[in-house]
Amino acid sequence: MKIILYKIVFLMGLATGCFAQNTDPIQTDRPDQTECPFITPTHFLQFEIGFPYEKTNTHSTKMSLPTMLSKFGINERFELRLITEHLITSEITNENSGFTPIAIGFKSQLLKERGILPTLAVIGHFHLPKVASTIFQTPYSAPAFRFTMQHTLTPNQTLSYNIGAEWDGDTGIPTFIYTLTTAYSFSEKTSGYIELYGFLPQIYLGNHRLDGGFNYLWNPNHQLDISAGIGLTENAPKYFVALGYSFRFKI
Repeated sequence: MKIILYKIVFLMGLATGCFAQNTDPIQTDRPDQTECPFITPTHFLQFEIGFPYEKTNTHSTKMSLPTMLSKFGINERFELRLITEHLITSEITNENSGFTPIAIGFKSQLLKERGILPTLAVIGHFHLPKVASTIFQTPYSAPAFRFTMQHTLTPNQTLSYNIGAEWDGDTGIPTFIYTLTTAYSFSEKTSGYIELYGFLPQIYLGNHRLDGGFNYLWNPNHQLDISAGIGLTENAPKYFVALGYSFRFKI
């Protein structure tokens, strides 16, 4: 854990020294569950780090220390992605801790907003079942994909939504995903959002949730965020909260 924190601090130092290289504000896929359709700038490394806590029921919790999305911009329409997560689960007296399967993937922007047509991108990930701590390894590979779209409603407000599907690595049955969020910029540095999203398995009841949060743009290459939400259905978590920090630098 100390090694992870040292690496984060080191990368933060690099980003702080490089923030003047690009004045366009950082665009992130957090803290909401709705992925954005924008691409990391060419030759930039971007790290989106989150510390979520989820209360599933009276005796069950989940916590990530941390989850991290790493992105590298190849060109103006394509980025590479890597997802890592150190997960701690607890149920009564049983606790498990370790890394979940690493995911590699990409995002490709297909359309830019024009009239009623939204900015559109496709995201694909592939979870590697054995590249994980033993307790979290899965018998099968687990692909996931999303189409992510965004409309500009006013100079300060956007409407975004995702549709897609993911596999959990334990079965060959997909779970469908939907998200719908609206975000509002209160100033050049602060913005907030409210979101409805859910997971629709083929053989179980749907899992629907409501959340909201705020972003603070520290400078063009650094962003802080906070978010919280509740479950709307019986099989959803009781509540969840998260803190996050995102930054980027050119290499």
